[in-house]
Amino acid sequence: MNDVLVILVVEDDLLIQNVLTDTLHDGGYEVSMASSGKEAIKLLDAQNLKYRALLTDIDLGRGQIDGWEVAKRARELEHDLPVVYMTGDSAGDWASKGVPNSVLITKPYAPAQILTAVSQLLNTGSTQTG
Repeated sequence: MNDVLVILVVEDDLLIQNVLTDTLHDGGYEVSMASSGKEAIKLLDAQNLKYRALLTDIDLGRGQIDGWEVAKRARELEHDLPVVYMTGDSAGDWASKGVPNSVLITKPYAPAQILTAVSQLLNTGSTQTG
């Protein structure tokens, strides 16, 4: 079970959830899906799984826990967890709100970009921008 690569994906759009799940499965990863920031933090705090990476949308609904907060909580629990942010309009906030050694991918993106970003972070731990 230790060698299973489980990626926690936080995305509130069902269509994008399906695309991300299919893409990551095709890349050899298992996916644990959360549709809200609150649900993601609940999964992280439960610590039932050791996540290998976090892939989170930033805007998860007005007044809700956003992707910035989810990533901060994830890093409190696992200080070197690779983080990939996805956003359509919050890229300008990455420098001030993003966690170190993370990747930001702007929408629209090709599913292959997500797979590449996750793979690069897991393999090298390097920071990239999208």
